[in-house]
Amino acid sequence: MGVQNTNEVDIIGINKETGICTLTIIDSLDWRNEEEHLLLLQEKINVYLSFIESGEIYTTYTPSKGRKFEIKICFKESIPDSCILFLQQASKIIADAGFFLTYSVGLENE
Repeated sequence: MGVQNTNEVDIIGINKETGICTLTIIDSLDWRNEEEHLLLLQEKINVYLSFIESGEIYTTYTPSKGRKFEIKICFKESIPDSCILFLQQASKIIADAGFFLTYSVGLENE
């Protein structure tokens, strides 16, 4: 599980406070190779988007029916400026698709 396993959804759940179906990416990689890390993250996000947009999520996780969707990234390590820029751009694309992108870093995950 994690960002390096790009063909898997790490965690799916319903946020009890908002009712939004949250698909979580667990990113525990370091940032020694920023370019490779960002490519893995992009690929993982694309898999999540495809999973939602294709409707596969509804058969895999039936509580998701009729809900809004959020992709959340939980970073273990502090993120560099290049990642912040990437997340800003990705957030716009994901919002245009009708979904949300959020993230947390380190201890903020809990």
